[in-house]
Parts: sequence; structure tokens; C-alpha cells
Amino acid sequence: MAKKKNSVQGLIGFERFTRFGVKTDKAEIAFFSVEPTNISVLSAANIDTKIHHLMMLLSTIPDLEIIALDSCECFDSNKIYVKERLQTEHNEGVRKLLQADYSFLDEIQAEMSSARQFMFSIRFRREKEEQIFNVVNRVDKAISEHGFAARRMTKPEIKRMLALYFGTSISGEEISDIEGSENFDLGVSEDV
Repeated sequence: MAKKKNSVQGLIGFERFTRFGVKTDKAEIAFFSVEPTNISVLSAANIDTKIHHLMMLLSTIPDLEIIALDSCECFDSNKIYVKERLQTEHNEGVRKLLQADYSFLDEIQAEMSSARQFMFSIRFRREKEEQIFNVVNRVDKAISEHGFAARRMTKPEIKRMLALYFGTSISGEEISDIEGSENFDLGVSEDV
């Protein structure tokens, strides 16, 4: 009996992109990108108002989920590795290079530490496309009415978010639908 090979896509339950977001083996998920608010410049009263608006939004749409991600890759595991190498390395030249790498990673992480991405998501278990369309529009309207600047994420934005989350992209560059397709010109046939 032949064993079925598991792909990463199969292991995480991802099936396909849809008109509204992504389809997994358990649900269809629509994502909304939320423009963050710099609360460090707001008064305490304005912060309380923002919190109240978020509470009202979540009570209006209780199935709404909040996602907060780094908008670029985190370098913690790289820094841990370099630090461990520094402790065991005896060659002074290599130690200087490792220290320079550690400083560089620390500097990059400090620059990117404020680069966060915020999203709302909503899951659909058994709804038909028309029902999903209506709910997505209602959610979009409710988000706006409660004072949040948000928009439904496009396929490239969802791909970028997934690439950053799963560590396949450092900066979130565009990922092709078919791995390796950029290496072939599939539209041109060669005469033999």
C-alpha cells in the first residue's frame, strides 16, 4: 500500500484562495487589514474611546477575531544561534564576524520592532457564497462605523501575511501561485 505524501498545505489545512479570503479544511476565512492607530499621541480620553469602540465592535460581531503580526520576519532565532556560536567560538576573527552579525540583527530588529500588522478575520463554516458576501459587507460596514480604517485583504496581501507568518519570506515579497513558475516562460513554445 502506497503512503500518501503530506504537503505543507495539507498539514495546515489550507485548500485554496477564494473570492473572500482562504478556504481551509475547517472553514473559509475573510481577512480585513486594519490601519493601526498611534496611541502614544492620543490623550487618555481618546484611548478610552478607542477601547470602547473596539468593545462595541466585538459585541456587535462576536465572531470577529483580532490578529496582530509582525509585518516582517522576527530575528530572535537567528540572534540566539549567533549568541550560542559566540560562546563556543575560539577563533577571534570568526568571533568578530559573529559579533558584527549579532549587532546587525539587533539593529534591524530594533528598526522593525514597530512594524506591526493588525487584522480582523471572520470564519464561515457552512455558509453559501451569497451569505458570505452579505456577512463580509456587514462586517466591513460595522468596522467602519466603529471608527476603524479597515479594508478587505486581497489575495496578494493574504499570501504576504501567510508567508511572513510561516517564515517563508523575510520582507513579504510577492510569492507566485505556482512555486518555480518565475523560472519558466510557459506562454512561449519553442520550435524543435
